Parts: sequence; structure tokens; C-alpha cells
Amino acid sequence: MTEENHSLTGPTEMEAPEEQEHDEAPPTDAGLEESGFAEKKKIGIGFWIAAFWLVLITFLAVFAPVLPFKEPNQNFIVFEQKENPITGKIQDRPVQPPYSPDGEHWLGTDQDARDILSRSIHGARISLAVGALTALFGIVVGGALGMIAGYFKGVLDKVISAIFLVSLSFPGLILAILVVALVDRSLITISITIGILAVAPIGRLARAQTLSFAEREFVLAAETLGAKKSRILVRELLPNVLIPMSTLAMLVIAIAIVAEGTLAFLGLSVQGSSTWGKLILTGSGLQTLESSPWVAFAPMGVLFLTVASFNYMSDRLRDYFDVREIFVTRD
Repeated sequence: MTEENHSLTGPTEMEAPEEQEHDEAPPTDAGLEESGFAEKKKIGIGFWIAAFWLVLITFLAVFAPVLPFKEPNQNFIVFEQKENPITGKIQDRPVQPPYSPDGEHWLGTDQDARDILSRSIHGARISLAVGALTALFGIVVGGALGMIAGYFKGVLDKVISAIFLVSLSFPGLILAILVVALVDRSLITISITIGILAVAPIGRLARAQTLSFAEREFVLAAETLGAKKSRILVRELLPNVLIPMSTLAMLVIAIAIVAEGTLAFLGLSVQGSSTWGKLILTGSGLQTLESSPWVAFAPMGVLFLTVASFNYMSDRLRDYFDVREIFVTRD
């Protein structure tokens, strides 16, 4: 009877731990995948604050000539009445600028009594244009080379990858100084020069994304149906590669704006136009910084907010679309 009881109760005792283990089973990968995707999909309020600032500064820069801003090159000399020590008469005498911020000049004036707010808004036209043209050049040239290298592979991939590697190895600031000094200081020249430095990073990203998507089912189906290589690149691969390239392009815009400011300090910025870099340079003197810090810090603050907004939006969009990409590619 003891053996029979043992044989009857044995399986029951063995089944209990199995049922307990089954009840405490960890959540499936699909559940983690969906919860993680849902959690990281939120962009956050900070993204929209940064986007609002960029939309605002872009709107003001584009429509600055028709908006009620002060003339950026006009000298707003302030006069005060003082007694002439020789004649004893009360006369209007000019007050030495720069003038501190007040109700007439919200951000003050520079050494030539020019309104800093107006000059900062007009300076945004060139600085933002340099950033946009740089990113556009990087996406068109770098994106095209990267997609061609990632799709066709082979010798073409090795040659283009070698070009990217050489471009990343060359000192960017030295290249920009050489090109701008030897050619000219026009908006197009400076934008293309800085854009050349953006080709390699964007191209490497486009190549990596193309390699990832080139083996997907929709690309293989298009090849099986006899679609042309150009159609596959433009219709099938480009929409998937363009999103990560766009997030990197925002970072490129921020870097280009800072690079233009660096060239301005070297006297190699856009000729005949005000930029944020030139405005900061105007107030960079030691005496001006001590007596009138707003001359440099006002345009510096506008530049900082713009660059920080581009960086933050790029970071948030990268996290957002990286989650979607991982979620899709794990089919």
C-alpha cells in the first residue's frame, strides 16, 4: 500500500511545481516589444517647444523685411541736453553708444547704435540659409552615394566607402578655410564647403539603411517582378532611408550654423551680410563684454536656442523612428 500510495501521489506532487512555473512565466517578447514601442513612441512636450521656436525664428527671418522691425543698419543715436561749458547754453549732445536694453530697443544696441534685435532677426536669414543649404547638399550628394553603395555593393561600395573614410579623416575646418579663402565668401560657396563635410556622415547612414532594407521582402518582390534598379532605389528604398537621413540632417543644420560662426571669427563668413557669427564677433571685445555684454550675448542666445532646438529635435526623432524601425524589422 505504501508503494501504491507513493505512486499515486507522486505525479500530483510533481505537477504542482510545473503548474506554478507555468503561472509565473515571464511575459512574451511580443508583449515587451509592444509595451516598449508604445512607451518610446511619445515625442514629448520638449519637442514641440523646440519646434515652435524654430518655426518662429524661421518665420521672423523670412518675413523680416515686411515686419515692423527697425532698420538693421540705421544708427539710433540718443541725444541728451547738456550745458555747453564755453557758451553756457543748453545743447543736444549725442550719448556714446552702445545703449542698454529698454522699451525702444528690447535687446539694446551695438557700438554703432544699431538695434540688436533687428540685426539678430536679419542675421538669422543668412545663418539659417547656410544650415539649410548645407543639409540639402549633404542629403542629395551623400544620400545618393550611400544608397548606390549599399544597393549595388561590390567594387562600387568599396570605392564610395573609401571616399567617405578619406572625407572623415580630413580636418574639416582646414578644408573650409582653404576653399573659402581661395574661391570667395558667397552664401553658396560657404554652404557647399560645409556641405562637403556633411556628405560622409549622411552617406554612411544612407548606406547602412540601404543594406538593411535591400534584403527585405518588398525589395526582393520588386526585383522578382523585373523592376528597374532606379525604380527600386527611388520608389522602394528612398522613402525608408529618407526618414533617418532627415533626423541626421537636423543635426547637420545645427553644426553648419556653428561652423559659420567659427568662420565669422576668422573673418571668412558671408561677405556683405550680417550673420549671428558676425554679430557675436562685434561684441567679443574685452571692453565691450565688460561694459555692454548684451551686444554679444543677445545674438549668442538666439544662436544657442536655435542650435539646441535642432539638436533636441534630431535626438527625439531619432529615438522615435529607431523604435519603429526595430519594431518593423523584427517580423
